[in-house]
Amino acid sequence: MKPVKHLPTRCLAGLSGLLLSLLLSACASPAATEPGPQHIVGTGDLGLVVERASGSLQLLNTSRRELLGRIEGLGDLSHASLVYSRDGAHAYVFGRDGALSKVHLPSRRLLARVQQSGNSIGGAISQDGRLVAAQNYQPGGIKVFDSVTLAEVADIPAEYAPGQRSRVVGLAELPGQRFIFSLFDAGEIWIADLSGIAAGRPPQLQKFKDVGRQPYDALITPDGRHYIAGLFGEDGLAKIDLWAAEPRVERILAGYGRGQQALPVFKMPHLRGWAVAGRHAYLPAIGRHEVMVVDTESWQEVGRIAVAGQPVFVMARPDGRQVWVNFALPDYDRVQVIDTQSRQIIQTLKPGRAVLHMEFTPRGESVWISARDDNQISVIDTASFVVQARLAAASPSGIFFTSRAQRSGF
Repeated sequence: MKPVKHLPTRCLAGLSGLLLSLLLSACASPAATEPGPQHIVGTGDLGLVVERASGSLQLLNTSRRELLGRIEGLGDLSHASLVYSRDGAHAYVFGRDGALSKVHLPSRRLLARVQQSGNSIGGAISQDGRLVAAQNYQPGGIKVFDSVTLAEVADIPAEYAPGQRSRVVGLAELPGQRFIFSLFDAGEIWIADLSGIAAGRPPQLQKFKDVGRQPYDALITPDGRHYIAGLFGEDGLAKIDLWAAEPRVERILAGYGRGQQALPVFKMPHLRGWAVAGRHAYLPAIGRHEVMVVDTESWQEVGRIAVAGQPVFVMARPDGRQVWVNFALPDYDRVQVIDTQSRQIIQTLKPGRAVLHMEFTPRGESVWISARDDNQISVIDTASFVVQARLAAASPSGIFFTSRAQRSGF
């Protein structure tokens, strides 16, 4: 056997240095391929715009005021809405064709799509983000899905009489894995408790009957206390105090249009939590060119504000100082701004034809407005009313920022 030759000490030192250098290079190489800080965008800076004609979404950046790319293949989005996961990375899109889609914002990918009904107009996500519920017109009811897999975990038919199902509207999440919703055709409001689903227990239902004719939409106040459903079939609203030991339905603003001739309704108004500013709620009056002001302590009307047309969305800026209003035909090219201190119209804007939706940035310095017939989104400074950007989009409608992920009722 040949004796092992020993390398000189200086060679060993050189070899050790080379090996250490190679090892450090190998460890450092993955980091070298990662994007630098200038390329990383937090999901809190993002949002989605529905392109209703093409079945697609546009990803947007709220700070840079730009569109980042398109997500396609979502079907009929003519009345689409969406909710976000807790981290804002995923959106759950409810299509008019009854499909529920899950998209990933950072990668701009459609991850999953399930055909869950024949006609759907919205949905909600549970308090802990684990359950996604869709409200359905056809066949009538709600279906609930696992937010990770989109596997169906509950089917709750809105059967209010033998063989009769109602269209469901006004769906919102409540604390404790519960959902509340209205039955348009039945004049009822239901609460579904799904806290036992994980243990194999069926949903528990609490039903409020005879709430009024045709509840058409609803809001949850920002503190989560009151659920208020607008009534399309009569003047007035139905309110439930969810903090009460034994919640019950109360009628508020009954007969607000009594003695007046209502105008034809060309588009159903919408109610949502953002219509509450301070201790007042600003609500669209059905069939009238008015915004009602309601004291949320007494739930009595304290004023009316004459506006340019029939209001559709009445939305409070996050600080509550302004309320922005858009309108149904024939005034759907206009937006008016109400100062909540004086209750006066302080600005009338014309951001484009067929204004369908508005969305405030999280702290309210800007508002994004979609104009469907002009294929355009306008970004407007809410202090100066100067147009900060105009962005092209295909028949844009709903605008949804990821800041909604941290708010109840959104």
